[in-house]
Amino acid sequence: MRFRQIHLDFHTSPLIPGIGEKFNKKKWQETLKRAEVDSITLFATCHHGYAYYNTRVGARHPHLSFDLLRAQVDACAEIGIRTPIYLTAGINSYASEIHPEWGEMEPSGKIYDPLFPHFHKMCFNSPYLDFLCDQIREVVELLPEAGGIFTDIIHQGQCCCRHCMAGMLKDGLDPRKEEDRRRYADKVLMNYYRRAAEAAKSKNPDMPIFHNSGHITIGNRKILPYFSHLELESLPTGGWGYDHYPMSAAYVRNLGMEFLGMTGKFQTTWGEFGGFKHPNALRYECAAMIANGSKCSVGDQLHPCGELDESTYEIIGAAYREVRKKEPWCDGAESAASLAILSGFIPERQVNGRELPGDVGAARVLLESHVPFDLVDTEMDWSRYRCLLLPDEVRLSPRLRDKLLKFHENGGKLILSGVSGMALDRDEFVLDLPVAHSGVNPFQPDYVKAAEEFAPDYVHTPFVMYLASQRIRRTGGISLGDVYDTYFNRTFEHFSSHQHTPNLPEASGYDAGVLTEDILYFAHPVFSIYRAYGEVALKEYIMKAIRRFLGDEMQLNLCGLPSQGRVTLMKQKKESRYVLHLLYANTILRGGVVNLSGGTTTGRAAIEVIEDLNPTGPVEVRLNMPETIRSVRLVPEGKPLNFSYRDGKLSFEVPEFSCHSMVELAF
Repeated sequence: MRFRQIHLDFHTSPLIPGIGEKFNKKKWQETLKRAEVDSITLFATCHHGYAYYNTRVGARHPHLSFDLLRAQVDACAEIGIRTPIYLTAGINSYASEIHPEWGEMEPSGKIYDPLFPHFHKMCFNSPYLDFLCDQIREVVELLPEAGGIFTDIIHQGQCCCRHCMAGMLKDGLDPRKEEDRRRYADKVLMNYYRRAAEAAKSKNPDMPIFHNSGHITIGNRKILPYFSHLELESLPTGGWGYDHYPMSAAYVRNLGMEFLGMTGKFQTTWGEFGGFKHPNALRYECAAMIANGSKCSVGDQLHPCGELDESTYEIIGAAYREVRKKEPWCDGAESAASLAILSGFIPERQVNGRELPGDVGAARVLLESHVPFDLVDTEMDWSRYRCLLLPDEVRLSPRLRDKLLKFHENGGKLILSGVSGMALDRDEFVLDLPVAHSGVNPFQPDYVKAAEEFAPDYVHTPFVMYLASQRIRRTGGISLGDVYDTYFNRTFEHFSSHQHTPNLPEASGYDAGVLTEDILYFAHPVFSIYRAYGEVALKEYIMKAIRRFLGDEMQLNLCGLPSQGRVTLMKQKKESRYVLHLLYANTILRGGVVNLSGGTTTGRAAIEVIEDLNPTGPVEVRLNMPETIRSVRLVPEGKPLNFSYRDGKLSFEVPEFSCHSMVELAF
C-alpha cells in the first residue's frame, strides 16, 4: 500500500450542471504531484446513484458528457499514482427511486422520509445486491488497472421488507423478535461480503478490496477474509476526536493486515465544501498515523466541475512532504508495546455501541500517561506481552479463563477493575484474587481515600467515585486504600445539596483495591469513570498503582512531555531498530450550538481542533529494552543523541520539538 493517499469524494446531485467540465489532465497531474500524492481513490458511482463512467448497468450522471473516471485514471497512471475505485453500496438514491422495493424497511413499515433531504438505505437481501455486483464486475472489467475496489456504507439494518420477511420465516425466525431480526441481518450482511468480494475479484483474483462501515469492530473476525486491507475512518473534527484513531490503530495493527488511517481536510466532516482545517492539524494527524503503524489517507471532496482545489492540496502537500521523508522509518514497523488492553467487546453480545466505555477510558489513561499499549481481543496471541489490562467489564467464559490462567502461569501480569475477572454467568470471581467479595456497594457514588503511596499529589482525603464499587476485603497483598460510604443515596425521600451525598467520616471497612506481585485489582470501574468524567485525580491514582505494580518492568518512563503528548514504540525487525515516536499538539474545543438571529438554529457539538503546534521538551526518556542499543539518533535528520544505561535502562534526552519527533534506536 502507498503511504500518501487521497480519498476523493464526489457525491454530486443530478440537478447540478457542468459535471467535470473543468477537468484538465495537466493541471490535475501537477496538483497531485506538488502535494506528493501517490494514490487517489476515485468515484465510479456516488450516493446519488449516478456513474461517472460509461456504464451499461446503471445511469451516467445526466450532466456528464464524457467518461470522467477513465480520464482521471489515465491521468494518474501517466505519473505513477495508484487509483482504487469507489462504488456506493449501502445507499443509492437512483436505485431507490427506480426500485423503491429495494430499500430497507424498518419494522414499523417506514422505508424513508421523502421530505427529509438525505440518501436512501438499500437492502442487501433484495435484487439490489445483483445490481450492485453487476456494477462492481463492470468496473473491474473496464478498469483492470484499478488499484482496488472500495465499497461504502456496509451495514444491514433490521430490515422487514418482503424479501427479508420471507427469508426470516424460511429460516424459522420470528420477525417480531429483535434478536431474530438482528440474526437474519447478520446473515444477509455476510452474503453481501461474499458476493461483493467475488465480483471485485472476477477479473483479477488479487484485486484489493475494502468494505467501509466507518469502524473496524473489535472481535468481528469472520468478515476479514473478504478484505485485502483495512482503512480506519477517523476524522477528529467530525466527531471522532483525536483519541479515537490511536485506539483503533492499537487494535488493528495486531490483525496481521496492512492498514491506513483516514482523516479529512475538512473543518467538520464529509460532505463539506469550502471547509479547511489548519495545516498544522493535518501535519499532526498524518504524523499520528505513521507513528501508529499505518499509511495515510486524507479525505477531500471534488467540486462538480472536476477541478481539484488549490488550497486543499497546498495544505495536504505540507503534511505529505513530511511523511515522505519519514517513510523509511515507518515501513513495515510493528508495535513493540509490552502492555495490552484486553477488550471485553463481543460483537454478538453487544446490542448498542461499537466500543466499551472501559476500553476507551483505559486507552485514554495510557495515552495521557505515555504508556505504549496495544488493544487485543480474546482470540489474539498474547504471548509477547508482559501485562494484560482487563478494563471494568471483561467477564470470563471457561475458555477465556483458561487462556488467562495460562498467560498468568507463564509469567504474565494482570490488571483488572470492576467486574473483570468474574464469571460470564454469575457475579463471582473465577480468577484467584486475594479478596473476599460480598457483592456491589449499595451506595453510589462512594468515595476512596487512597493509600499514601497511591494518593494523587494534591488529594489526601476521600475523593468521589461516580460509579458503584465491588465490596471487597483483601486477604493478601497491599490495599489501594479505603472505601467511604455516604449517609444515604439521593432519592426523593432523602437528599443533600445539589448532587450526591457527602461521605461518612469513618471508612466502610472495604478496600478500594489490592496489589500483589502479579495482580492489580481496582474495586471500581475506574476506566469507565475516567471515560465519563475525565477526573485527573483518578488518573493519578490509577497510574501510581500501575507504576508500582509494574516496577522495573515499566517499559517507558518520560519526563517533560505534557499529558496531551502521545508516544508509540515501534520496531522494524529487518532494519534491526526501534523507532520511538513523540507527538504533541495543543487540542482545543471550539464552536458549538449556533443560534443566528433571523437565521437557522443549528445544533452542533463543539469541535476538537488543532491550530498551534507549540514546541515542547526537552523530554527525558528511560526505556526498558530487551536488546543492547548501539546508537540513538533523531530521524530523518540523522542527528546523534548521547545515551547511557542507568540501572539497566536506556536513558537519553530528546531535544525540544514541535508536532512530531522520531528517535531511531539501532541494535
